[in-house]
Amino acid sequence: QVQLVESGGGLVQFGGSLRLSCVASGITLDYSAIGWFRHAPGKLREGLSCISSSDTTWYADSVKGRFIASRDKAKNTAYLQMNNLKPEDTAVYYCGICRLDWGEYEYDHWGQGTQVTVSS
Repeated sequence: QVQLVESGGGLVQFGGSLRLSCVASGITLDYSAIGWFRHAPGKLREGLSCISSSDTTWYADSVKGRFIASRDKAKNTAYLQMNNLKPEDTAVYYCGICRLDWGEYEYDHWGQGTQVTVSS
């Protein structure tokens, strides 16, 4: 079974940085596209990134220039480096196998998520 496990969240100050990790099992990232999305209470799910097996990457406008998605195929692990964090970045962050469907990115096999809280 495909399983993705997120980690690395926590409490950070405005302007701080955090790196999230996503360890994959049951799949190889050599043949999968993987990305990140977030969900805050009272707000819609927001797709953040999707990186293909050939390492081309899409970013949402809200995080472009601040967040960097990457993948270590040897470790079968994806990362999200988050810089210049803002209070509005506070959410539960999930990784998932991503795909483009009807103009929107969808995410499959997401895990429990990791909480990111940014103080103002």
